[in-house]
Order: sequence, then C-alpha cells, then structure tokens
Amino acid sequence: MTSENDDKLLVRVAEMYYLEEKTQSQISKELGIHRTTISRLLKQARTDHIVQITINYDLAGTYSIEKEFKERFKLKNAIIIPVAKDASKHQKLSHVAEAASVYFKTILTDNQIIGFSWGTALAEFVNHLDTIQSSHVRCLPLIGGSNGRLVSDYHVNTIVYEAAKKINAEALLIDSPAIVPSKKMHDELMRTEYNKRLADLWNKTDIAIFGIGSSQIADKDRWQNFYGEYAAIIADNKGIGDIVSHFIDENGQQVCSEFNERIIGIDLEKLHKIPERLAIVEGKEKAQAILSTLKGGYLTTLVTTEETAQEILNFID
Repeated sequence: MTSENDDKLLVRVAEMYYLEEKTQSQISKELGIHRTTISRLLKQARTDHIVQITINYDLAGTYSIEKEFKERFKLKNAIIIPVAKDASKHQKLSHVAEAASVYFKTILTDNQIIGFSWGTALAEFVNHLDTIQSSHVRCLPLIGGSNGRLVSDYHVNTIVYEAAKKINAEALLIDSPAIVPSKKMHDELMRTEYNKRLADLWNKTDIAIFGIGSSQIADKDRWQNFYGEYAAIIADNKGIGDIVSHFIDENGQQVCSEFNERIIGIDLEKLHKIPERLAIVEGKEKAQAILSTLKGGYLTTLVTTEETAQEILNFID
C-alpha cells in the first residue's frame, strides 16, 4: 500500500501532466524529481486508478459497432457503413459495395485465387473495383450459373469476367447450372475435366466473395429468375438464408440436403476453409439470414450498412 503522501504525489503529478498539460521535463524541474521517476509515477497513477483514461468510440462513427461484431462473432474484420435511412436501396448497396472494393484492394496480392458468387451485391462490387495491376491471379465461380432467366449482369460468369478484367487476372467460367435435376447428373458433370479443375481450385482458393440470400425475399424476381423451376420448392424448406445456394437454418446449420447433392458449386465445408471469406450484404430484411451465417462461422469479413448491423443485433438482444 502507498502512504497518504505517496498518493498525494501521484495525484499532483497526474494533475500537472493531464490537466495542466505540462511535460515530464517541466514536472521534473518544478518538483525536483528525476524525469524517469515522473514516468514511473504516471504509470503508477493509472495502475492505482487515480487516472482513468476513457475513449469515446461513438465519435468515431461506427467504430464501436464494428468492434462489437468482431468480438461477438470472431470476425477478422467488420466494415459497417453509415448510410442515410432515406437513401434508396441501390444507394445503400452502392456504398456497401464501394467499401468492400476498397477493402479488397488491401488483401489482394499476386498469385491468389479469387472465388465469386452471383447477385446484385457482387455486380455492384465489381462496378466499384478500380483497375489493379496484379500478377498471376485467377478469378473463378464458386457456383454454377442461373437455372432461370437471370439478368446477365448478375450472372456469376459476368461477375468473374468483369472482375478479372479490373484486376488483370485470368478468368475461368462455368457452363453448368447451379442446380441439376439429379445427383447422378451432378456426379457426371463434376467428372468432366473442366469441372474437376474448378473443384481442385476451390480447394486452393484464397478469397471468397459472396452475398447472402434470405428466405424473406424468396418471392423477389432475382430469386425466381436464378432458381427457375426450383424456386417454389426451395421456398418451402426451413432455411433462413443461403450462401452460394446452400441453405442454412437459424443456427447456421445446413438444411435441404436433397438439393445439396445436386448443387454444382463449392460446398460449405470447403468454403469454411478459405482463408478470407468476404460477405457483401445490405438490407434489414436480410438480418436474420446474416445472423445465421455469422453463427455458422461462414465469413471472416462482413461489409454492410449500420442499419442492417443494428437490425442483426436486435435479433440477439
């Protein structure tokens, strides 16, 4: 324990340094104490809680909620974008996609394999990508193409091709649909030399970039146009959301096993092993699906809006 005089000295040194904004050298001269002792006393003042330093994270915008997401869901990164609530759906997605493209530049290196899913978030992401002079990078699809009449801009092959152009990479495309009628057809397609090569590259993929689907938007045109005749069947299952066409429940566990055996694409086990898994997603209606994905540990980095992030937390609180 320190004596009363010792405590008074600690308080006085702390007061001079933190409130009067004097340097350690000035304090040393005024009190006749060696400068190294002043440094030790300041450290002791913090240890004894005479000085308590607080940081107002709210002044940093979304810093506190990003920190909460990283800690709660064990993420490598959480990028939460403040967007005006009256902004249009496209404006919100555009801001999220732009932030994702900026982050992507920080993790892209030469000799990497980058895997992509399909959808509006991915298409918007590619639109915001700057031209990058990478070397020996390959871009490839993580899932087969549309089973219906999906707008070509959202097709995985379009996304892969446009991304490859932006980052000076090789593009590998896919000519198989995402879902085939039977497991037998799936096995036959996956035995082709080209699809075997893709499957091998999925095991070596460094970065996976994907959106997150929600059962709450299953009636939307994009959903119908991607899954075609399978849309109605998929909508009846118990899945909360989907990642690269694999459906998960509220706890992040995979459901709809019959479809899983017919999906031409990376499976969730392999996806889980990819070092960087970047999810680009926006929308309060997708909050439950995003939460399920977080619970399943399928992503390492989340990029979304502040209102979407808050809605996710609302489902927990």
